Amino acid sequence: MGGISNRMKEVKRRRHRKQQVAKFRGKVKKATTSEKLVMAQKLRKMTTGCEVLIGAMGLEERKR
Repeated sequence: MGGISNRMKEVKRRRHRKQQVAKFRGKVKKATTSEKLVMAQKLRKMTTGCEVLIGAMGLEERKR
């Protein structure tokens, strides 16, 4: 009996994701190219709307 509802779990996940994205936005200005690639990979694992965020932050992967 009791416990956290599915709605509250999702709200908690969203809030945590929002905090993580805010940290990345603060770090992106000083980041090197390799650090930006790592940030982009982490964003891809974290959320489904990652490509929009990656484009907005300027973390596009370099062409190989």
